[in-house]
Amino acid sequence: MYFGEYYIPKLNYDLSFPDPLQASDEGLLAYGGDLSPSRLLLAYRKGIFPWFSEGDPILWWSPNPRLVLYLDDFKVRRSLKKRIKNGGFEVKFDTNFKDVLIGCANVKRKDQDQTWLTPTMQEAYLTLHQMGYAHSVETYLNGELVGGLYGISIGKAFFGESMFALASDASKIALAKLVEHLKEWEFHFIDAQVETEHLVSLGAKSISREKFIKDLNNSIIHETKNGNWSIIKEVI
Repeated sequence: MYFGEYYIPKLNYDLSFPDPLQASDEGLLAYGGDLSPSRLLLAYRKGIFPWFSEGDPILWWSPNPRLVLYLDDFKVRRSLKKRIKNGGFEVKFDTNFKDVLIGCANVKRKDQDQTWLTPTMQEAYLTLHQMGYAHSVETYLNGELVGGLYGISIGKAFFGESMFALASDASKIALAKLVEHLKEWEFHFIDAQVETEHLVSLGAKSISREKFIKDLNNSIIHETKNGNWSIIKEVI
């Protein structure tokens, strides 16, 4: 099929993708294939991610530019520091992955009538979580889940997928704690995919797809911190 003037190939059963550097700036690279763990992990290693709506074919993207949060650039503003200090939140890792998925799927987003986090997508990420690649960071208040985020860990790169908040700053606190621990583990960056005002305000910046692929290749050569991260529990 065509996307503007660009021909978009259909994936077959082979585990392969076109060169993401050849995609349009919008980033649509291919369609079809499946959401098997092997294909998803290959996609992330190449700087590609799935993004589609219910009823559409699976669409694979690698946009230019790419939004990235380098860990030292993360901005903890005074109001967030105060919230962390006085908020009475509890932060946990990998103890409630499925409910974080549901929370992210239920977020109402601008210009989106339906969630891209379809049941099929949720099942695929849940499988990656069970394999030790996908992780959640959860924020609790009075024992109730009020926010969080999830993403994929490969090498020294963390691919942030989605976040949600039912209480003020709940997702920012989850991100702050994630950044804190990723720095301890010497991760290089968090992939934030496409630019949003919210993430830019927290220190993320847009870089060229070429630079992103270069940084990614330097990150995935390292050993992956695979497994469950649920040992991390903090009351703040």
